[in-house]
Amino acid sequence: MVTAMASGSKAKEKLERYFRPEDQEEFRLAQLLLLLDVVKGFRVDPSLERLGVLDFFAANPFLVIEPNDPEYRDLVLAGFSVKPLTYASPGHRFVTRRSRLQNDLALLTAYGFATPDTDSGHRVYKISDAGQVAAGRLSSIYAQAYRVSVDVIANRIRKVAENKLSEFSREHLKADPAMLDLLNL
Repeated sequence: MVTAMASGSKAKEKLERYFRPEDQEEFRLAQLLLLLDVVKGFRVDPSLERLGVLDFFAANPFLVIEPNDPEYRDLVLAGFSVKPLTYASPGHRFVTRRSRLQNDLALLTAYGFATPDTDSGHRVYKISDAGQVAAGRLSSIYAQAYRVSVDVIANRIRKVAENKLSEFSREHLKADPAMLDLLNL
């Protein structure tokens, strides 16, 4: 019995050591709320596809921003690291994050923080007044850094046509095309 408890304790310790914030629903919802708040300033209501691309690359900006880009220094000063914090490939992380997006947006909508709509045949999402209030209360150092990243990435992605978002993602995920096909990207 003692051996089983020690073994269970070690397994729990190992899981805690590899805690990933993006696996926590509250963290993802806060990121989406910040994202919707920042993109409101761009006067663009992002489609589900555009939100997925923005969401992933804002959390991983150095897949898009190169050291010679003017925004690179801003992201480093905001606290982003060029070293990934996970062993999973960008393609796998993109697919995982995208698979959670609809559920996360449904939760934000249910909480009254976002509202769905349609625009040019695409489902789009807007931040609600209650969502803006909630986003304004998110004031951690990470929240400030994430806002900077969303601003930088949204500036790049807003220029990409809706039908070119998949191509943009493929290019910046820097993965084997066969693997991306396997992941349906």
